[in-house]
Amino acid sequence: MTYSLIQLAPGAYDLLLNGEVVASVVRNSSYQPYTWTAELLEDLPPAWRPAPFTEIEHIFASLEDLCDWLGEPQIKTNNRHRDTWER
Repeated sequence: MTYSLIQLAPGAYDLLLNGEVVASVVRNSSYQPYTWTAELLEDLPPAWRPAPFTEIEHIFASLEDLCDWLGEPQIKTNNRHRDTWER
């Protein structure tokens, strides 16, 4: 399974699995320390959730921790000066 993140705004991403949006990733605060949440868009039964999701929602101490959990997805930022994939 290949995940990628596409930035929608600062602190907000769509999470794609093989090119299909399956979850959202958001920063939970405007102030540090931030936490990040990955939440599936559908309330799927546990057996149907894409790995590594064991719950509908998972919370992380950093975006880096979330990316490690997902297996280092590519990240497309909405930086107006650069339209490239990171990682």
